[in-house]
Amino acid sequence: MEVTEVRVFPVEEDRLKAYATITLDQCFLVRDLKVIMGNKGLFVAMPSKRRKDGTYQDIAHPLNSDTRRMIEDTVLGEYQRVLESGEAAVSGDTP
Repeated sequence: MEVTEVRVFPVEEDRLKAYATITLDQCFLVRDLKVIMGNKGLFVAMPSKRRKDGTYQDIAHPLNSDTRRMIEDTVLGEYQRVLESGEAAVSGDTP
């Protein structure tokens, strides 16, 4: 599996730094990933929904740490590129 496109949308909030959308293998789209500034630095949170008890549950997430690391490295790399260029960004082969 490969991340073939990343779109990053920076926001001006305290801990939330950006929203991201990724495309996997040019055929599966995942929206609403979040770039968050945590206690140990930036990380990528998967899309989630709030449950009736007030907790959050991921809607989509990687099943292993290698896939999570690959997604996080790709999204954070694009986030850094967007910050340096000063514009919302799209990377990858698809339009």
